[in-house]
Amino acid sequence: MNLILKALLGALVVVLIGLLSKTRNYYLAGLLPLFPTFALIAHYIVGNARGIDALRSTIIFGIWATIPYLVYLISLYFLVGSMRLSYALLCATLFWSAAAWLLVIFWRIGYGLN
Repeated sequence: MNLILKALLGALVVVLIGLLSKTRNYYLAGLLPLFPTFALIAHYIVGNARGIDALRSTIIFGIWATIPYLVYLISLYFLVGSMRLSYALLCATLFWSAAAWLLVIFWRIGYGLN
């Protein structure tokens, strides 16, 4: 049941993004993905399954995880002016992937994880 609820919540966010993108305030479609839908789910699960210390660690990692998203946005901003949208999105996603990979590597080194 929890899995169905999570899927429905994710689908609702996608529908709302689609609806917002067609309105006069289309830019709000860029704010909606930042609503902590999945963070709420993740924090609830980690908090219940692993405790407050693990939840706090997850929260700190989430703060650092905004860096790959920032890399994505900045790269996309510059790439859309020089290439087709589909290629710009692909490249920005690759930049996000590289930044996320580096974040995980540095996080694991900092916490002595293997």
